[in-house]
Amino acid sequence: MFEKATRSRDKWFTVLCRDNNKDIARLGLAISKKHCRHATGRNRIKRVVRESFRQHQDELAGLDIVVINQVATATAANQQLFDSLARHWQKCRQSTRQKGAQE
Repeated sequence: MFEKATRSRDKWFTVLCRDNNKDIARLGLAISKKHCRHATGRNRIKRVVRESFRQHQDELAGLDIVVINQVATATAANQQLFDSLARHWQKCRQSTRQKGAQE
């Protein structure tokens, strides 16, 4: 996943995505204890990521996605995280379309 993935990064998340040659989108989470010490905080981040992914799942069909948290996610509001993820999903869709057009 990490070798051929398209990378999108901001203050809150690093998102890796690549084609999976299937009709569904798949999500992987790497929410580290190093960046968010409290389990309740990590669980909140996971809930936000899963919900955002669920809302955009139809648009992301055919992609494998891994979301990695940054230090700032621990103190960010849920709406900031949702907005950030929406931008990442859009970048993933655009980058995979561009790669598909090139091939």
